[in-house]
Amino acid sequence: MTTAYWTILGAILLPLLFTGLAKFTGGNGRYNNAAPREFLDNQTGAAKRAHWAQLNSFEALPGFVAAVLVAHAAGAAQPTIDALATTWLALRLAYGVAYIQNWPALRSLLWAAALGCVIGLFVAAA
Repeated sequence: MTTAYWTILGAILLPLLFTGLAKFTGGNGRYNNAAPREFLDNQTGAAKRAHWAQLNSFEALPGFVAAVLVAHAAGAAQPTIDALATTWLALRLAYGVAYIQNWPALRSLLWAAALGCVIGLFVAAA
């Protein structure tokens, strides 16, 4: 299995890291597993931003997975695929940190750079 394929697993698990932070690092009240969405909707501060990072991570997932699979299927150079996929995962992790820390300019820059990796995967496949 290639490094890029492993990054897909990392991308799938990434939102779980952020939701764990949202649920268990403070915020408003103790985590309520009987009503998790309501609990997360009522969070504030860093816990709320961790929840938003989780949601955005789920939103970014399909495009990334498609890009990796298309690059592999098209026979793009494996080192290029691995580098772009690994960079995407690192940027998305940094994006989550910037989101939680409330650094919006850096967050936007990281988001754009990660999108650039997805585009790069499609270009590599061309």
